[in-house]
Amino acid sequence: MRRVRLAVVYDTGAASPLELSLLAARHAPMAVIVGDSPHAAAMMPMFAEFDHVTGLDGADLSADGIVTFSERMLVPTALLAERLGLPFHTPAVAALLTDKHRQREALDAAGVTPVRHRPLTDPARWPEAVAHTGLPAVVKPRRGEASRDTHLLRDEAQAAAILPGLPPGAFVLEEYLEGRPEPNFGDYVSVECVAAAGTVTALAVTGKFRLLPPFRETGGFWPSHLSDTEQDEVAALAVAAVEALGVTTGLSHVEIKLTPAGPRIIEVNGRLGGGIAELAHRAAGLDLLDLAARIALGETPPVRRARPDRVYFQHNTVAPEQPCTVTAIHGIASVSATPGVHRIRPFVRLGERLPGGVHTQELDILTGDAADHAEMIRILDTALTELAYELDGSRLYSAPRLDGVSRVDGASQVDGAWRASR
Repeated sequence: MRRVRLAVVYDTGAASPLELSLLAARHAPMAVIVGDSPHAAAMMPMFAEFDHVTGLDGADLSADGIVTFSERMLVPTALLAERLGLPFHTPAVAALLTDKHRQREALDAAGVTPVRHRPLTDPARWPEAVAHTGLPAVVKPRRGEASRDTHLLRDEAQAAAILPGLPPGAFVLEEYLEGRPEPNFGDYVSVECVAAAGTVTALAVTGKFRLLPPFRETGGFWPSHLSDTEQDEVAALAVAAVEALGVTTGLSHVEIKLTPAGPRIIEVNGRLGGGIAELAHRAAGLDLLDLAARIALGETPPVRRARPDRVYFQHNTVAPEQPCTVTAIHGIASVSATPGVHRIRPFVRLGERLPGGVHTQELDILTGDAADHAEMIRILDTALTELAYELDGSRLYSAPRLDGVSRVDGASQVDGAWRASR
């Protein structure tokens, strides 16, 4: 049997093969346990130099610690950790973290910002479910990520149009949490939590940019724009939610809606949030992958709230809902030269076919820093004015201005917040 120090269960998620190679240098010998998805199969050549690579059964493996940075690998990792006798989420806790209906049930039972919800196993059960939740409501898969197949239903007409087109599978219907007005920012935040030796601590509150309809994320920043009092309030709520689900170890990413009546839990994710490792490294010098590994290995590293003295941000241009082909990308050099921008990295290639849909598909990531939140908005509005994606050979798409002002005179509005010109 092969003995390693650390085992990382890999699939699409918050850590790339390159980031895992850096982690392996600190915690050798390290094994990578690879999932069975098409993405995982495509990444296999990237793991050729690792100490040990195996499949999900991990039959020939023993380790001192185990961790995953992938949402879809939480339950397999929990089962493998139980078999190997290693600390991780128990299978029962992993089930709560990945099943949105069961998670709501557990949070409701603990009195953590209860939300009206009902399982929706079939569109025929819509009348029963909506009678409980009311309208507007959100329908989303019981298991899933990146807001895939997640829709806002404001009235019966929208429900009649959307429900028949949902893919097979179990869904959940929840009351829609109406956010409070947040000029230039999203009406939600995330709280990054760390659990070690049974104690849960809020590491940071991540501010968010406005969503594109229906729930597509466009980036975040450290520190958030909230006051110290509000940050303490959402941090305490996140810790209460993580504890209510029985999490005792590892990293968690808690999304919280800012409503006129106070903060409410959107959902708890029992792993590192997407993009958070990069923000933490630039804003606070933190290596969150290493922190997760050390906790998995039984250490209790000191954790305190990150309080950056500048604003560090990430912005993503998000693909449109309609299927299309990327035929040109304009303005990369100009964006890169914008003061305050650290880098911009496209994620798509010329000729790539985008599938469309309501999930969050990022076309790029733009990173930078600013003296304060107002300067951050100015930097992004300047930089994003230069950036455009040419789709299907004729349509120019760019991200919306953060201050709500259209960049294109007489522009039509596409996908709620995308601007198009010909």
